[in-house]
Amino acid sequence: MKVIHINTYAGNGGAGRACLRLNKALTDQGIDSHMWVNFSFKENKQVSNFSTRFFRKWITAAGIILEGLVSKYFTQALRIPFSIPIWGRDISNHPILKQADIIHIHWINHAFLRPRDLSKLAKLNKPIVWTFHDCNACTGGCHYTMSCTHYQHECGNCPVLKTSHAQDWSHRIWQAKYRAYQELPFQIVTPSKWMADFVKSSKLLSSRDVQVIPNTLDTSIFKPSAKQDARKSLGIAPDKFILMSGSMPSRQDLYKGASYLLESIPLFVKHYVVDLAQIELLIFGNRAEESGSVFGVKTTFLGTISDDTKLALCYSAADVFLVPSVEDNLPNTVMESLACGTPVVAFTTGGIPDMVTHQYNGYLAQYKSSIDLAEGINWIYKHPEKELLHQQARKTVEDHFSEKMIAQKHIELYQRLFQEYA
Repeated sequence: MKVIHINTYAGNGGAGRACLRLNKALTDQGIDSHMWVNFSFKENKQVSNFSTRFFRKWITAAGIILEGLVSKYFTQALRIPFSIPIWGRDISNHPILKQADIIHIHWINHAFLRPRDLSKLAKLNKPIVWTFHDCNACTGGCHYTMSCTHYQHECGNCPVLKTSHAQDWSHRIWQAKYRAYQELPFQIVTPSKWMADFVKSSKLLSSRDVQVIPNTLDTSIFKPSAKQDARKSLGIAPDKFILMSGSMPSRQDLYKGASYLLESIPLFVKHYVVDLAQIELLIFGNRAEESGSVFGVKTTFLGTISDDTKLALCYSAADVFLVPSVEDNLPNTVMESLACGTPVVAFTTGGIPDMVTHQYNGYLAQYKSSIDLAEGINWIYKHPEKELLHQQARKTVEDHFSEKMIAQKHIELYQRLFQEYA
């Protein structure tokens, strides 16, 4: 069985990383699995590229940039991702898709597959699986809805657009998707129960079958290391209580919840911590170091970490991983942290409860409550059996998200679909 995975990028963003990991997990189980992308920022031997020649590569890059500019021009500064699919390409005649037994679509925005490009895949008459890594496939443009329910109808009057009315961009994009989906049969996979419920509540896809299959990761890389060894390797103080969080967007960011992290850490310091000198915050990602003082504790910025082995060391070095997202599917960072034995404090939202069990391998705070997020940090800080927490975090990933288990669930799905098309 030959499976072709399609994604816009290779390893960039959560969807790209999830796609790479699934491809590897399937290959390890003997499946002829390959990942193809529309654009790669650097050479990656694990993937093949639809945009290889110089001219094609620069046309693709220009399309990505132009789509970003157009989307920014028509949307308000609300920090909610919104895609207007003006540019794209038809890949239905590509030889690799004609050779495939299963076509598995992942994240295809940023000037890759528009609705009309998707509909052309129907002529291949092959089983198509589509994993939804965010909400965009069900909406008229936004990637997360932030409590907006217009996707349950036909969009229009979009709160994200500068000019909003019944026939606005969101409604026109919704209609384009509706026409494409009528022509293209596909099996929906969602990494989380929350995303499955979201699909079922949408007007676009509520009648489609949905199967929940989580993402996975390489547990031979993301594994616990001795905390003191990890801290020594990273140059971190061995005797401090270490908090860690991922990339920090601006305070105005809505769905990643940066403002709640900025509020909760000072609350933790004020209400629970006796010795401030014993607390340190680590942040990996692209936040400027000048912003460190706003947290009220010593902050070390680790920068962007592209090496998974080093990233796993960072998780192992921390006592707790903080996820302030207010809407997220199945965040890779949560699974990575748990795999490394580090408990997670996060809001009860999205697919996070699929991974974090309250007061077992972490703490699920009340939605959008900075006070309860601070309480969660304190719960980890004062926990009498921290080693038990670490063991339970690791066990969660081994029992529910291992490569072999997730690969097998996909293989069973592929086999069923393949037989239906035979």
